[in-house]
Amino acid sequence: MTESNPIIYALSDSIGGTAESVIKATVSQFTETKFDVIRVPYINNKEQIDEALEEAARHKAVVCYTIVNPRLREHLADRAVELQIQVVDVLGPMLRAIQKNSGLLPKNQAGLIHALDHEYFKRVEAVEFAVKYDDGKNPLGLLKADIVIIGVSRTSKTPLSMYLAHKQLKVANVPLVPEVVPPPELFKVPHHKIIGLLIDPYKLTDIRMTRLKAMGLSEDATYADVDRINEELDYAKGIMRRVHCMIINVSNRAIEETAGIILDYYYKNNAARR
Repeated sequence: MTESNPIIYALSDSIGGTAESVIKATVSQFTETKFDVIRVPYINNKEQIDEALEEAARHKAVVCYTIVNPRLREHLADRAVELQIQVVDVLGPMLRAIQKNSGLLPKNQAGLIHALDHEYFKRVEAVEFAVKYDDGKNPLGLLKADIVIIGVSRTSKTPLSMYLAHKQLKVANVPLVPEVVPPPELFKVPHHKIIGLLIDPYKLTDIRMTRLKAMGLSEDATYADVDRINEELDYAKGIMRRVHCMIINVSNRAIEETAGIILDYYYKNNAARR
């Protein structure tokens, strides 16, 4: 900071990122001048406000603030008048407008946007996990997963994994095929983390025939043969018995319904283990 540059203070009862972003967007319109921005975060009492405003007054600075506590916001506005400082309340007018229009009361809790950001990043991380460990691509992911879904082909393992990922759960899935031995990691996963999917063989035949048509392949392929499907389902049931997992029949269930059952089971298990 130099004395020759205009100074702007960013005051906040959280980290102050919003106020600083508003300042940067504003000063970008003044291309001939460099501004110094001083961020004062985590304000939670009147004394901190007084100290920051008195310093701003000495520098003849503008103050931009994002404070959600009405008591502190009112105190800041009063002190700014006393000290004859130019201040800009970023959140106050918007909070009042929404409250007046909707009839709702704001929480007046600092840092909520960053809590939302945290939830967003957890969801992104879960989606990336589901993609990385989809269809048995990397067995090492099974031991890192919140949930492992197993079942024969076309039982909605991947769509379920993605749906649950948007609920911030890390999900891996493994296809069960008679000719392919399941990865040894599967048998190391706690049984309460594994979900087995079963389906009516004739329902699965229809699904697979539709899939073959979409791919331009013959409907006579073994993939959609009901005897072959029964063989696969018998094999899958054997694996599910071996790992002692919860089994869901998805024959007439939407993905959302199956996901609801899994989420309920997952949270009850987690609560029981606390």
